[in-house]
Amino acid sequence: MHHVALAVEDLDQAIDTYVRFFGAEVEERARIEEQGVDAVYLRVGEGRLELVSPLDPDTPVGRFLARRGPGMHHVAFEVDDVGEAVAMLNRSGANVLEPAPRRGFGGHQVAFVHPESLRGVLAEVVGG
Repeated sequence: MHHVALAVEDLDQAIDTYVRFFGAEVEERARIEEQGVDAVYLRVGEGRLELVSPLDPDTPVGRFLARRGPGMHHVAFEVDDVGEAVAMLNRSGANVLEPAPRRGFGGHQVAFVHPESLRGVLAEVVGG
């Protein structure tokens, strides 16, 4: 498991909440223009949270928040080779949202799998 991502409306308030309640430590923070989000990785014990906040309401995360409100957005699985994982997922009939891996947060190669393929859960594969 690479991380669990939460969609939040106010990134700074969310960071403060996880720092206060769980002693989370900020690992990395970035604006990801191509995804329309500000994002942060928080280390919480042995786990990692990614908080994502939309730059604009008309982005995927902005629309997610409008439909569902804040909360769990996706789970991310760490793999050795994202290209190989995408090929295997495609062969298995999964609906992979990108035709090829792309550069994501932290410079990792990533690809997303549509929730319809995973019993309602959006998933990300992340290069390790």
